[in-house]
Amino acid sequence: MRGALKDFALAVLLVALCALAALLPPLAHAQVPQAAQQHRALLVRTAHAAWGLDAPVAVFAAQVHQESAWRPDAVSRVGAQGLAQFMPATSRWIAGIDPALAAQQPFSPAWALRALVTYDRWLYDRTPAHYTPRERMHVALRAYNGGLGHWQAEAAATGAVRPTLAQVDAACGKARRAAVHCAENLGYPHRILVLIQPRYAAWGPGL
Repeated sequence: MRGALKDFALAVLLVALCALAALLPPLAHAQVPQAAQQHRALLVRTAHAAWGLDAPVAVFAAQVHQESAWRPDAVSRVGAQGLAQFMPATSRWIAGIDPALAAQQPFSPAWALRALVTYDRWLYDRTPAHYTPRERMHVALRAYNGGLGHWQAEAAATGAVRPTLAQVDAACGKARRAAVHCAENLGYPHRILVLIQPRYAAWGPGL
């Protein structure tokens, strides 16, 4: 009898704990750096200006999180700069795409966020139109990290007329890109879209 009561009490406790866990916000949402909050309104405005009101703000926020952890003064070991981690050559290039970026100020949060969403838009528009929006962003993020030319060469290397996303991902390292870089490049969109994006769901639409 005592054993049955003990089992019943444990079962009730387990149900109660599960119910409590369901009421708590996901841990991911509590992991937005405090430094990110001061840039939230600016990112939303900038994303809307470049992408429209349905801009995937949560994706952009996750990308900044991944790139620089929201540190405007961040400099990588290879020389990438600011919130968006633009290389000097990319800063010069994008200045020719958007006149508003002519100043080339990667350490300015306003410049960096506009550069990030502008570059993402430019890349997204060059992804396969028959892919889903999330798949197209996956491609754009791989291109942001490792170059659109590499992705296009790997798509051609599949030999398929309309290769699937999985086919192109599987072809990483089989064209011009060195295979040693594939783990990072394939992991980049996964970290942003799957692991980090949920933390910024309250900021705006995602993919």
